[in-house]
Amino acid sequence: MYEFRPGLPDGTGKWYLGREIAWFMSHQGAMWLERPEREEEEQPTRLVEALKLKPGEVVADIGAGSGYLTWRMAKRVGPTGKVFANDIQPEMLAILRTNVAAHGVTNVVPVLGSVTNVDLPAAAIDLAIFVDVYHECDHPHEIIRSLCRALKPGGRLVFVEYRGEDKWVPIKPLHKMTEAQVRKEMAQQPLDWVETVGFLPRQHIIVFRRRAGPARD
Repeated sequence: MYEFRPGLPDGTGKWYLGREIAWFMSHQGAMWLERPEREEEEQPTRLVEALKLKPGEVVADIGAGSGYLTWRMAKRVGPTGKVFANDIQPEMLAILRTNVAAHGVTNVVPVLGSVTNVDLPAAAIDLAIFVDVYHECDHPHEIIRSLCRALKPGGRLVFVEYRGEDKWVPIKPLHKMTEAQVRKEMAQQPLDWVETVGFLPRQHIIVFRRRAGPARD
């Protein structure tokens, strides 16, 4: 499933379906996630609006980091809804808890996952989202398979990635993904492509829906 061979300096040397996996961001880079210019560069407000979240829904923010998107989505689903904020770094979750509390949000559940398992309840999630995260997953096949187990049948899986098709996007190549590559990798999973939306300045939003039936290993 995985190949190991030399690649770019900021890559892990581990390849999945022709793509070299990037190193993940340390918690020491959390301030970059909170940079003031992010609203202009990525338009997260428009992103959250585009998700069309409903009160009472259960959302999973995978690789939630500092909670930049977590608290925004938590306000959308309201007190009857819930956001599972998943990350593999305890230090990131500590930062996230502080940010969530600062915004007066009480419907967020921090979850420490692993590189192979999101550790979320089965068939409980209406929408799961990766924002500039999936390309850094060390075990992409396993992490998506575990997430498919957590999604409700018909639940949505959303990838927000810097557009690999656009060389002008000022992000290192391994930290961008093309739509074609994302769809190629998700074809290995019980997921159906729904749409790709390109209104954000630098990223695309790629949406899949969970098929009915069990997610087998």
